[in-house]
Amino acid sequence: MRTIKEIPKTERPREKLIQYGPEKLSNSELLAILLRTGGKGEHVVKLAHRILSRFPAGGIAHAEHKALANCRGIGPTKACEI
Repeated sequence: MRTIKEIPKTERPREKLIQYGPEKLSNSELLAILLRTGGKGEHVVKLAHRILSRFPAGGIAHAEHKALANCRGIGPTKACEI
């Protein structure tokens, strides 16, 4: 499992946002920027992708805090930030 630091800088979400703008990032990459860190054995982009898969079709915008907080790797603080 690669960590975010093992991904070339030009492919990291924050650097891509700065270089190319938000329209060039996937939803997973945009969410990864908000989350900042992943969990044990899961880098932040993979965590973001898993969360978006759990709440498809924009469902994350309407998800309850408890539902987000119960996702592995999220917790109450990241659920508030989302």
